[in-house]
Amino acid sequence: MLRITDISYSVEGRPLLQGASAVIPNGHKVGLIGRNGAGKTTLFRLIKGELTLDSGAISLPARARIGGVAQEVPSSDISLLDTVLAADTERAELLAEAEHATDAHRIADIQTRLADIDAWSAEGRAAAILKGLGFTEAEQAMPCSDFSGGWRMRVALAGVLFARPDLLLLDEPTNYLDLEGALWLESYLARYPHTVILISHDRGLLNRAVGHILHLENKGLMLYAGGYDSFARARAEARAVQAAQAKKQDTRRAHLQSFVDRFRAKASKARQAQSRLKMLEKMTPIAAPEDLARTVFTFPQPDELSPPIVAMEGASVGYDEKVVLGRLSLRIDQDDRIALLGRNGEGKSTFSKLLAGKLQPMGGRVTRSSKLRIGYFAQHQVDELHLDETPIDHIRRERPEENPARLRARLAGFGLGADQAETVVGRLSGGQKARLSLLLATLDAPHMLILDEPTNHLDIESREALVEALTEYSGAVILVSHDMHLLSLVADRLWLVKDGRVTPYDEDLEAYRKLLLTPEASERPQPAKPAARRPSREAVQALRGEVRKCEARVEKLSQMSEKLAVKLANPALYDDERRDEAQVWQRKYAEVMEALDRAEAMWIKAVEKLDKAEG
Repeated sequence: MLRITDISYSVEGRPLLQGASAVIPNGHKVGLIGRNGAGKTTLFRLIKGELTLDSGAISLPARARIGGVAQEVPSSDISLLDTVLAADTERAELLAEAEHATDAHRIADIQTRLADIDAWSAEGRAAAILKGLGFTEAEQAMPCSDFSGGWRMRVALAGVLFARPDLLLLDEPTNYLDLEGALWLESYLARYPHTVILISHDRGLLNRAVGHILHLENKGLMLYAGGYDSFARARAEARAVQAAQAKKQDTRRAHLQSFVDRFRAKASKARQAQSRLKMLEKMTPIAAPEDLARTVFTFPQPDELSPPIVAMEGASVGYDEKVVLGRLSLRIDQDDRIALLGRNGEGKSTFSKLLAGKLQPMGGRVTRSSKLRIGYFAQHQVDELHLDETPIDHIRRERPEENPARLRARLAGFGLGADQAETVVGRLSGGQKARLSLLLATLDAPHMLILDEPTNHLDIESREALVEALTEYSGAVILVSHDMHLLSLVADRLWLVKDGRVTPYDEDLEAYRKLLLTPEASERPQPAKPAARRPSREAVQALRGEVRKCEARVEKLSQMSEKLAVKLANPALYDDERRDEAQVWQRKYAEVMEALDRAEAMWIKAVEKLDKAEG
């Protein structure tokens, strides 16, 4: 059991934790959440003993092992598999001792302990973990020096999972995983035999992998039962109650104060006034909950291009002489919202670069609209920002002709206020750097926006704001993300990148999730399904055009009805001398409303046809 008792901790005189307490029983899976800068990572360091408390205590059972991922494993000639096996230091020490032990009793103790910790299946368990995190059998035998920092972070994660500490502390583990790795981790944590505390902004992960939410707010800790959605509902209810109580107390205070002010000077009422004054002094103030800071993204809207904006006919792409993806015959329209699915290494990033024009086709044809503007965001671009320059320096380089007020307005549209605008990038948080990169990617109002893991370092509120911005954005969206919640809300089409092809995926995200978590099912032969005759792409496009026409007609008639309603609300129209005119306008209003009803019915029917054709 982890017991946190009345702890306080300050950084440079600023309290991060003050009188915070929580009890987490053994085996609980807990999501630790709170605003950026609230002190979540600091709490982890306090639990691990890396920092010293100002006051209070943190206690664990004797000999309990704490594990976490502090940094990537170093570059070395040691294979990935051996690196992970070495992470279980007790097993490594016992095996080393077993080679030299001579005392029969000690040898027996060593063998018993090795059996208790399942040491003989260690290699298989380590290989399974590495496979789940995206490493092939061949890659597991390769040295760590062959992999980049992001991949070595995965090896470090594999090592701590393999060691199976009694208390597992994970700080944003999905930031360096793809969707497949994140789903595997989610499943693994659900089965993990010991206590887990997880810092994450991934709403899906917090709903499925944990059973409790530990909320760090106002320097204190509060434990909630259930996943993130349950917490959000409970939190909203608590805030509503708090606001109502604060309002009720304010009314009561005003009433008592009014009595005191009126009758304090009157001798006959002085005692009653004094009594009410004491009541006021004894009242414990109930503060209304602070309004959460509004998180925003403001994407500029592009002009409309004729479809398709991108068309591929038998295209292929790769590097040097090696083809990674081939036989690509696809098209993208400006109203498409496409999520790219596929295991790591199958070619999602390669396909994204082909769309962005960063890679040229090796064969076939890729046709783009002549006026097409493309915005491209990839996580590595955050690392390419100039650390010694401010956000306003970055945007001024792209828009040297714009005045400072306009530049600041652009930054504010991505949640970067006056303070952040003049702060050098090296001192910004990961989320603020991601916002700046997204702003730079969308500066030219692109017709197609390619987003490769855009939510890394963004908190939950920022992710929800990104969903809103993408929903309102009128360009095409190509999305690669490990955030299932984001994919489910934004994407209306799924493309699977697999076996050198990119093809439409006819199932939904939940089916894909189940497929990934039970891969052996996909390897079994499936009974043949009767081929369903799907509408042609041209037919679907025609239906989309019909929906847009219907929407435009409904919008036009709605505007007309609003103008007529304003005219009919004018009392002067009903004077005796204008009675005939009023009747004319009333007839017109009735005709418009009847036409609006018909237009809405046609729009609903067109939407239903389109849904059927696409689904």
